Amino acid sequence: MKIAIASDHAGFALKSHVAQTLAAQGHEVVDLGTDGSDSVDYPQYAKPAAELVAAGEAERGVLVCGSGNGVAIVANKVDGIRAVNAHDADEAEMCRRHNDANIVTLSGARLSDDDADLIVARFLDTDFDGGRHARRVNQITAMESSA
Repeated sequence: MKIAIASDHAGFALKSHVAQTLAAQGHEVVDLGTDGSDSVDYPQYAKPAAELVAAGEAERGVLVCGSGNGVAIVANKVDGIRAVNAHDADEAEMCRRHNDANIVTLSGARLSDDDADLIVARFLDTDFDGGRHARRVNQITAMESSA
């Protein structure tokens, strides 16, 4: 799977770990930065990653900042993106099954490498249930196009 990944300085260490794990699992990782722990502004990195996913140039995305909230807010400004800040693997599964989330965001300050690996694995391994949930996702899509 082709996965867009990005972070700010507060998420750099966790993003680097996740990128290495995904590459070792055979995923194609598109790392859009940042490339170090010097302070940067997360919108500059989250937006290009979200745009790749929205354009279909990456199948899913993983974004990391200190809390996971900032990058989620930025990603959700891009039409076609449904980003969820998952705190555990169960949330990651449900956001895929019920919301067809295409980006998961992570807290670089609160998650261990092992927890992040579990969250990302469940996010990538879970399919969208469709059915009544598709109706709801379609309503979200309609809101984007009418804004």
